[in-house]
Amino acid sequence: MSDRERAPKAGSGTVPPAVAPEVRGGAPALPQEALEIAAGYAFSGPALDLGALLWDGRCLPDAQVRVPLSVLNRHGLVAGATGTGKTKTLQLIAEQLSAQGVPVFLADIKGDLSGISAPGQPNDKVRSRTAEVHQQWAGTGFPAEFHALGGIGHGIPVRATITSFGPVLLSKVLQLNQTQEQSLGLIFHYADTKGLELVDLKDLRAVVAFLTSDEGKAELKNIGGLSTATAGVILRSLTAFEAQGMADFFGEPEFDTAEFLRTAPDGRGVVSVLELAAVQDRPRLFSTFLMWLLADLFHDLPEVGDADKPKLVFFFDEAHLLFDDASKAFLDAISQTVRLIRSKGVGVFFVTQTPRDVPAEVLGQLGNRVQHALRAFTPDDQKALRATVRTFPNSAYDLEELLTGLGTGEAVVTVLSEKGAPTPVAATRLRAPESLMGPIEAGALERAVTSSGLYGRYAQAVDRESAYERLRGSGGAKGPDEMREAATAGERRAGERAEQKEQTSVVEQVVGSGMFKSLARSIGTQIGREITRSIFGTARRRR
Repeated sequence: MSDRERAPKAGSGTVPPAVAPEVRGGAPALPQEALEIAAGYAFSGPALDLGALLWDGRCLPDAQVRVPLSVLNRHGLVAGATGTGKTKTLQLIAEQLSAQGVPVFLADIKGDLSGISAPGQPNDKVRSRTAEVHQQWAGTGFPAEFHALGGIGHGIPVRATITSFGPVLLSKVLQLNQTQEQSLGLIFHYADTKGLELVDLKDLRAVVAFLTSDEGKAELKNIGGLSTATAGVILRSLTAFEAQGMADFFGEPEFDTAEFLRTAPDGRGVVSVLELAAVQDRPRLFSTFLMWLLADLFHDLPEVGDADKPKLVFFFDEAHLLFDDASKAFLDAISQTVRLIRSKGVGVFFVTQTPRDVPAEVLGQLGNRVQHALRAFTPDDQKALRATVRTFPNSAYDLEELLTGLGTGEAVVTVLSEKGAPTPVAATRLRAPESLMGPIEAGALERAVTSSGLYGRYAQAVDRESAYERLRGSGGAKGPDEMREAATAGERRAGERAEQKEQTSVVEQVVGSGMFKSLARSIGTQIGREITRSIFGTARRRR
């Protein structure tokens, strides 16, 4: 079967006169179907260049496939089998976003995205690709910050307190069932109302241990329906979790996710690279931690509606790990967060192997699609291929044939136009990234981390007085009366803070500023504190 018979099907419609000459560019006239597809990508405003149209086995460099900058907060999906070029695609998109002043967050699962900070090196493959797609290529590095979960890795540590992480996400990490998740929520509620701050795992263990003790059983009755047996299960889960080396991820100074929204002095967006290679064996943890980052941004950012460009684009790699074994309530919360965070100027791209990895209620909100090749070696593969094809709008291609025949660095693309309508499906030969396609040297990475302005703020862990110290004491366990007294005193302090909240003053304006928020997270200030919980049960303190 020829490429013509295998790939295209008949199309319909006409090409606007203003588009056709530009697409032809003095070259032989393109087939009508290709002209119609190219017309769908002739945007007037700022856009990212993805590559050149593929049609009938040929690359048509004068028919460029692009995505408008203004629709990148409508979310997206980058999918494809292993080795098809997904990582290079997200690197290409991240570079162009940074160049247009948009900050980017990249989850670096394999540890090879640090190269975005260094200029790419020309070689025969790069020269061949750039010539094919008419790309004006120049090796360029982009401003980048490097992070690591809890400092496990080479980057600036990203930590969260147990209180802010919340019961819903922590239940996902601990693999608790629905009843146990609800019970953990009651424990968090108890700690919140008693003013017992849960900074790290030992704080939560101390609260649960108190509630399961003979002296604490009365407290269980007061918070409604929490059985001693369930609390014991949670305590054992926490102990096992800590024994696996997870304690480093929780603590202070808590990372301020507003750091991801910065631009460099030259106006380019900062690319924040979170190294996850060191925690690849703990996929449930890192996927849930990424959801905390996203939920935290959602909680803090104001509404902006539709803007000329997004405030941040967040790439969520290995997205299927987030959805595996997730409860319906958890999936509903993800769906709601993804739906609502768009109006706050944040775009989310899920990166995974097949669209089937993403639940339908989330997939339906992803307006921009870059689908790399799929394999169809087994009956299950063939079923997944057919399901993927059904998720695309009407196409002038035979997508089942096309998706199994795409080469590395080629993809099927459909995005939203500037008017919000889906563009025609376009087989695309993607451009080459201009930064280094691979990791930078360990020494260069270490220098980049230690020279960052964020290093002094977050590198050193802080262990201040919190629930553990108040309930158990630094020198040994307190007696029952002292433990109850500590909880009651914490409750009294929480009530006093709630009363202070009602008073408006210049001080309240100051503590609401970004600079003060960052300082407050680092030193654990008690000024104007009130715990509020968001969709995911994550917490932010009004300061």
